[in-house]
Amino acid sequence: MSTTLREMYDRLLAHFGPQDWWPGETPFEVMVGAVLTQNTNWTNVAKAIDALRREGLLEPKALLAVPFDRLADLIRPAGYFRVKARRLINLLTWLEAEFDGDLDAMFATPADDLRERLLTVNGVGAETCDSILLYAGGIPTFVVDAYTCRVVVRHGLLLPEEVTYDEVKALFEETLERDTAIFNEYHALLVAVGKHYCRPRPRCLTGCPLEAMLDPDAEVRSEVSA
Repeated sequence: MSTTLREMYDRLLAHFGPQDWWPGETPFEVMVGAVLTQNTNWTNVAKAIDALRREGLLEPKALLAVPFDRLADLIRPAGYFRVKARRLINLLTWLEAEFDGDLDAMFATPADDLRERLLTVNGVGAETCDSILLYAGGIPTFVVDAYTCRVVVRHGLLLPEEVTYDEVKALFEETLERDTAIFNEYHALLVAVGKHYCRPRPRCLTGCPLEAMLDPDAEVRSEVSA
């Protein structure tokens, strides 16, 4: 299994090159982006982040002080802006209460403890949580999304009924070396292959870098739900 996952990584990296994830000038900006990117694309998130930057609000205490309606209006380009404004406020309130708004103190917390505590925040699910830990905190935790689930099932690494967030996360974390840089790059590369080739209707025969790793006798499902 380790050899298979490593070969996948090498093939994807050779095909797509380094992805330079996650876009963001500071850990706090990455943290905000992890919430805003829920159910939308990064182009829209970038517009919302730029609006916050222009207002000088990409700092925990400053953003927490913004009235709800004003915050919702600023992040409107990210979509679901009132829902996301509430989720941001929940996260910022938690950060203030737990760590006095100090991200250094937050990320100095033992990783398992921090993950468990972060998951108690309303609106912070597993994928958002792990994105914050990995991309903002540099903590080696694997981020799972629908693209990842699709790839591992189609390549026979997990059965469809085993594809839960925790099962896929464990597959990568228990098989690969726990390395922040590799986890970062691997997730980004899986997104790239998911967008270009491993789509709901797969494009295996159009140059996918993982095509040679498919079992020729296995049926590739057109749909794989996360």
